[in-house]
Amino acid sequence: MTGGGKTGQLYHYVESGLDNIYLADGFEFIDRPAGRELRIVDIDGLHKAIGTMLVTAKKNLSGKEIRFLRKEMSISQSKLARLLEVSEQTVHRWEKGKGEFPKSAEMLIRLLYREHTEKGEWAAGEIRRVLEEVADLKDMIDGHEISLRLVPGPPGIAGEAKGWGATVLAAA
Repeated sequence: MTGGGKTGQLYHYVESGLDNIYLADGFEFIDRPAGRELRIVDIDGLHKAIGTMLVTAKKNLSGKEIRFLRKEMSISQSKLARLLEVSEQTVHRWEKGKGEFPKSAEMLIRLLYREHTEKGEWAAGEIRRVLEEVADLKDMIDGHEISLRLVPGPPGIAGEAKGWGATVLAAA
């Protein structure tokens, strides 16, 4: 058995799907009768560290980095497309490094990943849940015309309106 960090050898971790990840420690090669086997210590922790590095870096995400984060969150291309209100094909193109990746979509992916990994600090799944509700509502109203009627809110002091509200009149 040979250790990675013990010999000062770097390992190019191409299995992550990213081009620029090199491990200095936390891995070892094990010689087996069928050949040499790579063992990575705490692979989940490693992937969390890579993801955290990606979402906190002050640079634009690459297509491969978007794919890495999506897969780490166990979100399909279809589900991510719904959350971002784009087509599945658009997500596919972004992950292949084709097409323009909007800054707003990038920020949402960063936020979703942070929520996914920092459960104790964020309302667990709240951001994703709200985005899914919005996507579901959009699916529900697509192709239907909805009429809204604006109405004054409850009266305030001396009969002043406190605000406005919307009432759905028809969804056909």
